[in-house]
Amino acid sequence: VQLQASGGGLVQAGGSLRLSCAASGRTLSAYTMGWFRQPPGKEREFVSGISRNGGSTYYADSVKGRFTISRDNAKNTVYLQMNSLKPEDTAVYYCVVSRFSSVYFSTSSVTSWGQGTQVTVSS
Repeated sequence: VQLQASGGGLVQAGGSLRLSCAASGRTLSAYTMGWFRQPPGKEREFVSGISRNGGSTYYADSVKGRFTISRDNAKNTVYLQMNSLKPEDTAVYYCVVSRFSSVYFSTSSVTSWGQGTQVTVSS
């Protein structure tokens, strides 16, 4: 499956962005999806995951209460709504497909990576 992420940009602290991830090649409804991010000079880290039907979600503690993951299987698209952004949210964000059903997963569970979209939060 090919993943195309979009929606990143430059925003001031406290602002919002909505990331989208459109898939082609396969139907996303068959997969658990998620988002990872890679801050400058750091390793990739898990942000959020969502089950196949959207009924179950998981968030890293660092984004809980501020970010919301959702999906529209009819549009083959996954979203990440990011509110109350902080400078420490600055990173390249990647949408991913997981090979397992768990909504919390590591990079070893990822079968497909999107190309990444840059999010920069200024203070």
